[in-house]
Amino acid sequence: MSERTRKELLLQYPGVSPFAILKADMQRRAITYTPAALALVDPAIHQVEYVGYNIDKKDLAIPCSLLLRDGSTVMAAPFPGKANPYVIDALDGKPAIFDGGEYVEAAEYWYKPAYYSKTTSSGKPMWQVISARPQRLDVNPYNFCHFWDNGKGCKFCAIAANYHKHKHEKELALDPRDIAETVAEAIKQPGRFANILLTGGSITRGETPFDAEVENYITILKAIGEAFAAPRFPSQLIATAFNEAQLERLRNETGLMSYTADLEVLNEEKFNWICPGKAEWIGYKEWKRRLVAAVGVFGRGYVNSGIVGGVELAQPHGFASEAEALDVTLTEAESLAEQGVSVVNCVWNTLPGSVFHNQTVPSLEYYVRLAKGLQDLRVKYNLNIDMDNYRRCGNHPDSDLAR
Repeated sequence: MSERTRKELLLQYPGVSPFAILKADMQRRAITYTPAALALVDPAIHQVEYVGYNIDKKDLAIPCSLLLRDGSTVMAAPFPGKANPYVIDALDGKPAIFDGGEYVEAAEYWYKPAYYSKTTSSGKPMWQVISARPQRLDVNPYNFCHFWDNGKGCKFCAIAANYHKHKHEKELALDPRDIAETVAEAIKQPGRFANILLTGGSITRGETPFDAEVENYITILKAIGEAFAAPRFPSQLIATAFNEAQLERLRNETGLMSYTADLEVLNEEKFNWICPGKAEWIGYKEWKRRLVAAVGVFGRGYVNSGIVGGVELAQPHGFASEAEALDVTLTEAESLAEQGVSVVNCVWNTLPGSVFHNQTVPSLEYYVRLAKGLQDLRVKYNLNIDMDNYRRCGNHPDSDLAR
């Protein structure tokens, strides 16, 4: 598969949104901000991160992310050392996206929600309890994955790189009362939020493996449910592949509406190499079986599996060609789709701190074809992706195409 530019792909794939193509390319190549672009950031109204940034000053306010004109979200970040990032600069007093000095698109910084200025009754700033995307609340109740206990975490993941900062396990967990108060405050803002996401690292403990993780999510979901009059509320859980009894508990004891368990890579051999912890504790075939079983619990259109698109091409054990990787991935995705499980794609980026930090990501065309292929499968098998669409997530170029 030859390397084609974004402009060439826009002409070659007229049925694929140009915004989805741009988003995928920005995610794979990363972004950088000019001083003029950063001067447009207003922490009083924008959602920002305070990080050291290599342009004369430290602890500058960096925008959390960007919005495009079609309302889609670009989950892209500045990574030092990236060879050819998109540049966010100022144009006529507003942020704009440039590639090689050429104007590409207008952009907006995320606006922070009203609850970000509030604190919980325990005194914790609410923005530290629950983060927000433009239309979604993100709850991360446990910040470590225990597949890393013996060094077998997913090779693309950087979660273990920050683990040394925590001296006590209690620092990894959020207080359910803080979460409940923050949700109740956040949903007071009319029309802002469409969904609540819960996700965290895998917790292997329990009489049956992962019972402790399930119990933790049940506790948090019950606390969140106090903010709603209806028995169910718009929600997604991204977690480990649980067994049927654990899934039934989540469905019956909480207001959870949808469930995602990420396979990460759709090939057993590559899965075993890239995700050794998932392979050790559950295994590829059993993970797939549990996803299908989850459809019987939550229903068609309410069960997902995410993949890190492109990681199947990591070397030395990944696929030798993009064509082979795409064929195998879409074949496996179809086997899940025909059983009611939708597959969504995140664009692989080689994160600092991950085992794969020195790898090379695939071509933009690979992501265009992957996004189109996954969306075509949802159409073929009549799978609704509303639980994970551009409003509720914004990290999947393929689900952007469902609009």
